[in-house]
Amino acid sequence: MNVVLRGGTIVTQTDPQQPYNGFLADVHIVDGRVQQVLKPGADVQDTSDYNVAGLWLLPGFVQAHTHLVQSLFRGAADDLSLMDWLRLRIWPFEAAHDAESAYWSARLGLTELLLGGTTAILDMASIRHTDAIFQAAEECGIRAHIGKAMMDRANEAGLAETTAAALESSHMLREKWHERGHLRYAYAPRFVPSCTKELLAETVRSARSAGCLIHSHASENRDEIRLVRDITGMENVEYLDSIGMVGPDVALAHCIHLNENEEKILVRTQTAIVHCPGSNLKLGSGVARIPELLRAGAVVTLGADGAPCNNRLDIFAEMRLAALVQKPRLGPESLPAHSVLSMATAQGAQVLGTGGGDIRPGSVADLVAIDIDQAHSWGGMPGAGNIAYSCTPQNVKHVWIDGKQVVENGRVFCWNWQETVNGCRDAFKRIVERASL
Repeated sequence: MNVVLRGGTIVTQTDPQQPYNGFLADVHIVDGRVQQVLKPGADVQDTSDYNVAGLWLLPGFVQAHTHLVQSLFRGAADDLSLMDWLRLRIWPFEAAHDAESAYWSARLGLTELLLGGTTAILDMASIRHTDAIFQAAEECGIRAHIGKAMMDRANEAGLAETTAAALESSHMLREKWHERGHLRYAYAPRFVPSCTKELLAETVRSARSAGCLIHSHASENRDEIRLVRDITGMENVEYLDSIGMVGPDVALAHCIHLNENEEKILVRTQTAIVHCPGSNLKLGSGVARIPELLRAGAVVTLGADGAPCNNRLDIFAEMRLAALVQKPRLGPESLPAHSVLSMATAQGAQVLGTGGGDIRPGSVADLVAIDIDQAHSWGGMPGAGNIAYSCTPQNVKHVWIDGKQVVENGRVFCWNWQETVNGCRDAFKRIVERASL
């Protein structure tokens, strides 16, 4: 592939003195990577041109915490706190999945993600049917780290398995899918209340020996914190630290309720914190101390979480919320727009190791073209504020992953939308009947 994107305004953090201010340039892509960033109209031999005049070009967005297996449950678990949400709705629904319904759930979520400009994800599936999630991700071409949810403590929905079974099935999935195209395996113990110490410790050893990320939830809800204390006698992150489940290869979703020592652990170990403000607000879990963590040197990125607790997989909404929820507490400058845009692009790319997050020679060509000239978003100068505070997925025009176009004029190439709707409708009907909900 040898193409030049012509006439766009590049909006990235390349210039540290003026991050995200935007500049006119052409982007030359060769074999999935940015070859050159050129002056507008520069002559390049033996290429095809693609017109992006009037559009803003951004690095592809990264969401480091999603649950594609839950996409079918949107609107079916509203207005509940975390533990009731899990016990009364999500675990019974997940237990009722079959392989086909899991596939349609993933296909629905992936369609929404691509249309919103997300080009890379870190996803946690359920304890079964993870192959179906990988299949859908492979079909659409997204970059994805995916792991089955590992749970070896009993729960009301029967959504658990033995320690040996959780590990063995995870290893098999890793051997089948890890480093297959854009796909990677991530070991995904659900959270401390669902996992024995034996499972967590062996997960850490296995993941590191295979070079896989570790993905879990931590300190999302006060009820969860009390459960962790009852089980371990320790605070959540302090317990994870004691068994070695912290570090640059670990991504912990939420991290809202932390003591001072836990914050220091996350900073010292450079464990990735995945901030999910929409989910945290909807479940009433709380507001994470993101500005303080960033000032201390923590690694923070963003994710929408799952459709039943958000209810949108919309990175623009997450950026807006991430910035706004801190301002009443710490002031209007506490988490500026350029910081949340970096969390959604450059920082997320670093955590997932995509090779992207910017538009510069050598970076992977994971790109999003947005049309700013809409009633809800036009105004001001090119920059982070317009994107973080004004834009929505409606602004997304085109999306490329590895230089291959996956969205054009607001339509995905990979699937027919009506077929997706029909498949989801039939699948959800089966799940509801099976779960008796």
